[in-house]
Amino acid sequence: MPHTKRRRLVTTAVAVSLGATALAACGSGDGDEAGSGPVSLTYWTWTPGMDKVVDLWNKGPGKKQRITVTVKKQASGDTLVTKILTAHKAKKAPDLVQAEYQALPTLVSNDALADISGKVGDVKGKFAEGVWQQTTLGTDAVYAVPQDIGPMMFYYREDLFKQYGLKVPTTWEQFAQTARRLKEKAPDKSLTTFSANDSGLFAGLAQQAGAKWWTTSGDKWKVGIDDAATRKVATFWGGLVKDGVIDNQPMYTPSWNKALDTGKQIAWVSAVWAPGTLTTAAPDTKGKWAMAPLPQWSLDQDVTGSWGGSSTAVTTDSAHPEAAAAFATWLNTDHDALNALAKEGGIYPASTSAQLSGAFSNPPAYFANQPDFYTKAADIAKTTAPSAWGPNVNVAYTSFKDAFGAAAKNPSDFAGALRTMQDATVADLEKQGFEVSR
Repeated sequence: MPHTKRRRLVTTAVAVSLGATALAACGSGDGDEAGSGPVSLTYWTWTPGMDKVVDLWNKGPGKKQRITVTVKKQASGDTLVTKILTAHKAKKAPDLVQAEYQALPTLVSNDALADISGKVGDVKGKFAEGVWQQTTLGTDAVYAVPQDIGPMMFYYREDLFKQYGLKVPTTWEQFAQTARRLKEKAPDKSLTTFSANDSGLFAGLAQQAGAKWWTTSGDKWKVGIDDAATRKVATFWGGLVKDGVIDNQPMYTPSWNKALDTGKQIAWVSAVWAPGTLTTAAPDTKGKWAMAPLPQWSLDQDVTGSWGGSSTAVTTDSAHPEAAAAFATWLNTDHDALNALAKEGGIYPASTSAQLSGAFSNPPAYFANQPDFYTKAADIAKTTAPSAWGPNVNVAYTSFKDAFGAAAKNPSDFAGALRTMQDATVADLEKQGFEVSR
């Protein structure tokens, strides 16, 4: 790969989040302005019920502006990213795509997403700073409009905490103490589990601790997966697993569901979408759980990590970037659109105003015992830490599952697993032709 191309990939990706100057716009041309129509747009998305949400646009604002959007349902995750890049190489990508935040650097570095900073107005103020940063990659460019987020929280069995005389931990040190006290009082129970299948959970915990896994130095990438913040997280959880005070089984299995439903595990570090999972995994314990902020590394901190979430982006192949940006803005900021997204797609909106209205005026049915559920969730969401993603998140996540899976199964050095993850990520960047600072 020529040096000029390699440099462009570096300077247009997420590591610029350290505060570099604005990126050059990478739109596909002026195209038709919103409202000049008639314009037909195609939107690739995996969100359930998105066709019903888009109908609101087509019958309302879209009809007035003569902009019609057609939904094309897709798989999510790496499958969709690969499909987008393949289509882009042929200059046939759709006008709009749903993209997870960690996928944005890969799409931007391949020149697949347009800078829509001049086409979305003043929407920045509608989102928490840490959330907005994920769509700007820390620059003056805007590569997507935030759609949904997954601020992390602590869930616990309120009745069993009371039964065993446990206090809700506000620090990770207290969390560890709580795990040990429970094991002493009820040897057959565990506070929670460390799931080596969930790289997104670990990434969110590292993010809360201050980790920045991908940054740049000049025209070189720097991978910081094995940094002090992440080592602190890995050592903490590795110690709990090695001492046997928490479980080490993967989540989302029949065994894990049973552990939650029977009280064998009495807490879960998760995100705002947890009520939906608990409804299915532990139906017999409805109304017995409560939610609290994630424990902090020090008492003077108030920050959470993010586990999940996606955005709506406009591709550089779109002949109508302004019309596409108008739809993306409406979809993720309009009151009726966001209510429909919550109802049909089950999302938790990135828009701060939507987090306390409409579908979120009342708590989830599973948490009817906690009327202020969404009020607390909105406060927690405001504290979302900024992230630093890179162009090969998929490689890092795969390495996590392999290395930490082995370390958790035969309790061993989690720090060593972290080094393996670091080395695999660096090696892949170099293989792709990126320059890497060691």
